[in-house]
Amino acid sequence: MTAEVDRRVPLSASGSSADHDAEALIRANTENFPVGSFLIPKECRPHVHAFYVFARHGDDIADANNIPADEKVRRLSAAQAALGIDEAALPDWARPYHRSLIETRNSPRHGRDLLSAFIQDATKARYRDWADLMDYCQRSAASVGRVMMDIHGETSADFEGSDALCKALQVLNHLQDCKEDYLELNRVYLPEPWLIAAGGRVEELAQARANAAVRQTIDRCLDGVDELLRRAERTPRTIRRRGLRLETALIIELAKALSARLRRNDPVAGPVRVPKPVWLWLAIKAVIRSW
Repeated sequence: MTAEVDRRVPLSASGSSADHDAEALIRANTENFPVGSFLIPKECRPHVHAFYVFARHGDDIADANNIPADEKVRRLSAAQAALGIDEAALPDWARPYHRSLIETRNSPRHGRDLLSAFIQDATKARYRDWADLMDYCQRSAASVGRVMMDIHGETSADFEGSDALCKALQVLNHLQDCKEDYLELNRVYLPEPWLIAAGGRVEELAQARANAAVRQTIDRCLDGVDELLRRAERTPRTIRRRGLRLETALIIELAKALSARLRRNDPVAGPVRVPKPVWLWLAIKAVIRSW
């Protein structure tokens, strides 16, 4: 199987469909943070795009309302078992990333970790505490940062700081989508005992605005996010590739801005985003700090 893959045109030179699929998916999905931006070296972009297609499709399966949970688990588990081993057993959406792994000789471990989080999404709808949520985020988000480090050939970066940043981003995403996740998927990432301790219930996420219990729980999660972001602050300086270093610094600035906006605004009442014009100032700050 490896010999067959090695005879293919290298992913980085093929202008692969994964490249075009990723660009279409990125345009179709509102992103809070840059994905495969111009800061990523040209030779790395096809591999980033192949992984993005893999992650996006896996996530779509986990979130699909028209697929039974056991079927989601079956599909995702089959891809998890075959990734990096058996291309013929993989669905089309996983094959470009599989070929990327073969070409770059990177481990499939982090892609499998990501799929394990999607498998969990298919069957688990509530979280008991911060540690339970962080275990999920380690696989659903930190794995993404690890893949990016692998693609860029980073071997001595601050991986724990990268993990912290990615977990913070995941929680910020959960907070932005807390009402939508509950209404559409009956999935609540806010630790349920925290809501109960504050005098609330998960059903209150369906209200027009966050009540005191929901607001208290969101702020408690943001306290955890801010701690993670403080841990991530030194990470960009440890990254060898300038493009990835600058993009990581920008993402940290965007995450801090989004956390602050989520403290001031109510994600239950409506979308909370960092306006695009603010990105320019944050990008300047990131360049000054990390060039």
